[in-house]
Amino acid sequence: MSEVLRNFSPDTTGWQFMWILIIPAIFTVAIAIERGIYILLKSDINAPKFMAEIRKLVTAGKYDDAMKLCDLAKERALPKVVHCGLRVVAHKEEVDFRTVQNSVDEGMLEVVPKLQERTHYLAMLANVATLIGLMGTIYGLILAFRAVSAPGIDPTEKARLLAAGISTAMNTTLMGLLIAVPAIIFYTFLLSKTNKIIDEIDEHTVKFINLLTGNR
Repeated sequence: MSEVLRNFSPDTTGWQFMWILIIPAIFTVAIAIERGIYILLKSDINAPKFMAEIRKLVTAGKYDDAMKLCDLAKERALPKVVHCGLRVVAHKEEVDFRTVQNSVDEGMLEVVPKLQERTHYLAMLANVATLIGLMGTIYGLILAFRAVSAPGIDPTEKARLLAAGISTAMNTTLMGLLIAVPAIIFYTFLLSKTNKIIDEIDEHTVKFINLLTGNR
């Protein structure tokens, strides 16, 4: 009977799947931190306040000062795009709408992909963690029912083995969800902030182009 129990006793923690789940957990934390720093701290800016200062300088013809203001913002998304437009008109007497538009579009093609990269991996990692947890659930249930159906085990021991198998299943499911739920929350939050920044760039660059071409 002891040999039967050794063959069919389920692992009550599902440690094999726990170790596997560490991988998506580490990647989720790393991507969430990196994207959070880049989007919230390095790319976001108070767009209305910044553009109000740019409009004052452009209206006064101080294009170099406007470019310096953009440089002070370093890697922030909107100032980088605005800088591309200012660079075209800074030392030219006549500038047409299409030239400025092309320059701004070039800046957006550089900025927007950097805002969007790697964020979608959080949704993928959430799905992977959930599926790995589900694999652990199935694994635990297989071991539980196999142990229960084994001959030569008294009913009390069968009940214990069934409970142990279900415990394995629930532990892996819980661990998968503990990774998936925060990953989805971070993904939704960062995607919302990214879309907000892109929408602000779209809105303010259109006004900015009209201001530049009208002012010149």
